[in-house]
Amino acid sequence: MSQQYGYIRVSTREQNDGRQRIALTEAGLCQKQLFIDRQSGKDFNRPEYIKLMQKLRAGDILYIKSIDRLGRNYREIQEQWRILTKEKGVDICVLDMPLLDTRKDKDLTGTLIADIVLQLLSYVAETERDMIRQRQAEGIAAAKARGIHWGRPKRVLDEAFYEALKAWKSGQMTCKRAAESCGMSLSNFRYHATKNG
Repeated sequence: MSQQYGYIRVSTREQNDGRQRIALTEAGLCQKQLFIDRQSGKDFNRPEYIKLMQKLRAGDILYIKSIDRLGRNYREIQEQWRILTKEKGVDICVLDMPLLDTRKDKDLTGTLIADIVLQLLSYVAETERDMIRQRQAEGIAAAKARGIHWGRPKRVLDEAFYEALKAWKSGQMTCKRAAESCGMSLSNFRYHATKNG
């Protein structure tokens, strides 16, 4: 008897899977039928996806909200689709794209249409990923050009540091005492002492 499963993926732990969960629940799936990964779609080395692949048998149905939940790499999405439908004999239903439902139109024309739509959507998913990276890089470059910097602000070393450094180097105080005298942690003092040697 065939089983039904749903696959959900969000790129980070902070992202909400609610939209996908609602869509799969409305398709008739319950919580125990769902496999959820919280990581990037750059490859298929995902714990829950691997468990799902081990569970799927011929005749089972896999529901996903959209094709980019499988991944964002054109070649890998195509390969996974082939493995699922041809090697494992699983039907796939992409809820956002009714043309990508292998349960219906299993004739040559239906298969051709599904293959064309899959190739197009896989291409769009990878292209979008590349565009996101490009926009991110452009945004960072523009912010840097405006003088915006990320990370911890550089510490301005004051006279107290240089006096403590001099006292430590001359042996008048220990490294720990020198760090304390200028309000630094020992590791931070050592770091700056090495740089300002």
